[in-house]
Amino acid sequence: MPTAKLQIPTPDGQADAFAAFPDDGERHPGVLFYMDIFGIRPELERKARELAEHGYYVLVPNVFYRDGAAPLVELPEFVTREVRQEAVAQLMPLVQAQTPERVLRDAAAYLEFLTSRPEVAPGPVAAMGYCMGGGLALRTAAAHADQVAAVAAFHPGKLVSDGPDSVHRAVVPAITADVHIGHAETDMRPEAVSELNQVLDASGVRYTSEIYPGTVHGFTMSDTSAFDAAGLARHWERLLALLDGAFATRR
Repeated sequence: MPTAKLQIPTPDGQADAFAAFPDDGERHPGVLFYMDIFGIRPELERKARELAEHGYYVLVPNVFYRDGAAPLVELPEFVTREVRQEAVAQLMPLVQAQTPERVLRDAAAYLEFLTSRPEVAPGPVAAMGYCMGGGLALRTAAAHADQVAAVAAFHPGKLVSDGPDSVHRAVVPAITADVHIGHAETDMRPEAVSELNQVLDASGVRYTSEIYPGTVHGFTMSDTSAFDAAGLARHWERLLALLDGAFATRR
């Protein structure tokens, strides 16, 4: 499985990135893969390679590139609850710095880079993300509806709030891509998930939005104490079905 370390030009500098893609010499649909809070590391590289094995070019940018190249924090091979809390506290200011304006500047640069790769097939791409990356993927899909055909968000956290820039209110109505959102049981209240689903219904897009039973935030990440094997398996089923539906004729 070919992989590459890349630099993506953006209006604010160079974003380091990881890419994985099939080794058959053909062009494949592109997937913009947004990281979780812990960033590019072996766990995300494994996921990118696994997805690439199904016939996709997968690009994983370091969205914290303004603060340095990945990794920005040193993590053990397995992140315990205590280590997780310390790392999240250290990285949270970087998350908070990802304003909608900054996110959209970066998204445009990432998409331009992704679609220009010689290994990527012409046409729309997918956006996906974990943790905070789920919200970034949804914002990207809304801002680039003509370029993003499928979007997936896993344990994305707070997509519903009272603020005017809440994802469910300011972002979801503009999405035209096929959507899957996989919620951890602890991410959002059932009432908030219902409110999000009502907006998805009103937008008229094809979507699935479900709470994965018995999971906590971060359940897809096998290098953390939040990991849930059944949740990870279900995530792959939903993600691959979503992408197959959007790109079956282009792989």
